[in-house]
Amino acid sequence: MRSVNDVETKPMLYLTAAVVILTLLTLLNLMLMLGVVRRLRDHTGRFAEMTRSVMPDVPVLARGRAVPAFSAATRDGGQVTDGSLDGDTLVGFFSPSCAPCRALAPRFAAYAERFPGGRDRVLAVVAEDADPAAYVTMFAPVARVVVEEPGGPVATAFEVSGFPALCLVGADGTVAASGIRMEELPESRPLAAHG
Repeated sequence: MRSVNDVETKPMLYLTAAVVILTLLTLLNLMLMLGVVRRLRDHTGRFAEMTRSVMPDVPVLARGRAVPAFSAATRDGGQVTDGSLDGDTLVGFFSPSCAPCRALAPRFAAYAERFPGGRDRVLAVVAEDADPAAYVTMFAPVARVVVEEPGGPVATAFEVSGFPALCLVGADGTVAASGIRMEELPESRPLAAHG
């Protein structure tokens, strides 16, 4: 005959065994997760190093460099050359397939609208790697617009290696400022608060 203690002890043993097994599985899972996190940090660091070695900090002519000779047709039938950058000129390079370009383009257009010298002192270059129509429509009222294949004459002259890329070309034909954000252009800091 079974005692009442035998009946209560058996389920208790099963429950204890289940708790021990679940605890061991939880500890194993935690150890594996810590290994994955460590590995992810290692790969993130390696990826950052690799990106820095492949992508330059500024994907366009650096400050102080002279703009080489180039010639390209604008969307409105005009011509733009290195010689037509005869005063302070704002130059922006955009690609329709570039997510950061989509975020920067409206700010560039707003800044270009207030840029001293107006439309003749702003050049927007759009890579024809996807449909450029939206960029042309956005930039045409405030800039001379060039649409060219990636590696076209303007992008080649400015040594564009990534998008977006911005330049402020001084009256002497050298780059006064360059970067990938509006804040890297000296005059844009006060304007960024409005746009």
